[in-house]
Amino acid sequence: MEDGEELKTFIKVWITAIASLCYCYFIPNRISNGFRRLLSLLPVITAFFLLPLPLSAVHLAGPTVFYLVWLGNFKLLLFAFNRGPLSSSPPLRLLSFISIALLPINPINRNNRKHAGGDGTSNRVPDLDPNPDPDSESDSVRVSSHNPIRLAIKALILAVIVNAYKYEENLHRNVILGFYCCHVYLGTELLLAISAFFVKFLLRFDFEIERQFDEPYLASSLQDFWGRRWNLMVSSILRPTVYDPIREVTSPVIGKLWSRLPAIFATFVVSGLMHELIYFYFTRVKPTWEVTCFFVLHGVCTAVEVAVKKAVNGRWNLHRAVSGPLTVAFVAVTGVWLFLPQILRNGVDLRAINEYSIMVNFLRARLG
Repeated sequence: MEDGEELKTFIKVWITAIASLCYCYFIPNRISNGFRRLLSLLPVITAFFLLPLPLSAVHLAGPTVFYLVWLGNFKLLLFAFNRGPLSSSPPLRLLSFISIALLPINPINRNNRKHAGGDGTSNRVPDLDPNPDPDSESDSVRVSSHNPIRLAIKALILAVIVNAYKYEENLHRNVILGFYCCHVYLGTELLLAISAFFVKFLLRFDFEIERQFDEPYLASSLQDFWGRRWNLMVSSILRPTVYDPIREVTSPVIGKLWSRLPAIFATFVVSGLMHELIYFYFTRVKPTWEVTCFFVLHGVCTAVEVAVKKAVNGRWNLHRAVSGPLTVAFVAVTGVWLFLPQILRNGVDLRAINEYSIMVNFLRARLG
């Protein structure tokens, strides 16, 4: 598909998504929550799965799939049962409803920052384990306040990495893989930061937004990395849709304490399956389940970590100077092993790099 046609398709996709959310606001919103509201939302949920299919550009399809197929649909599922960020008291304005549904943001009511949300759930950043790490920050609500200087530095680092791809033939393969790991992190954080900035500018009087990333390279454990630092928008949507229901089901059988472990594992499995779906939109080939294995592995390791912490009960902890590098190294090594292969094998990385070149040449032509 030509660049101009791809951009037109992208615009049409998002106009359709916005129109679909207008329907959700005016029709299902007035239907009693539960199965009836879910039925009224099914056409939109189905449409969100189909809308990204015509897109082939990595930088257009990626955010669209993540925002609509994953976050958007999960938010609508919660909304069907009067839960989640779309269910609010007082009700959200139309523009707020659409923004929260379509973008990777989790609102914090200014008058209710330290109390329960409109749906009766906590407004704090979700955590895979209610017992905080001894080395982690307080488990209170963390408001998104991106440091412009820090974001500018990250954008500069990303630009350097993208420019370095031109010399790929002269660089060791492991160096390129390291660049890819940094690229995934920096690109995702900057994309979410731009989305948050747009919402703050557009709806600055409505609500504050929870932090989306919290410097994951400073994580002291897997629990800290996944539950408190990496892509917190995913944590915030997986907790009420997967983690909490699994705990409710398993608590009467194995007890409230041990129910955390299957809940953690199930959360990672669902995350793996959603990533597998995202990869399908990128590659359009049969899944190989490597990225699912990545999240299953991390689910097992995180559950074991939580169990061990409970067993030692604070009597013995690795120093942060040791646990931090070990955590980041484990994520990076397993990421190269299981997270990246499907992307590399199907040339998604090369397509993304080529798109960067097109964008740079376009900007040079416009500014020159």
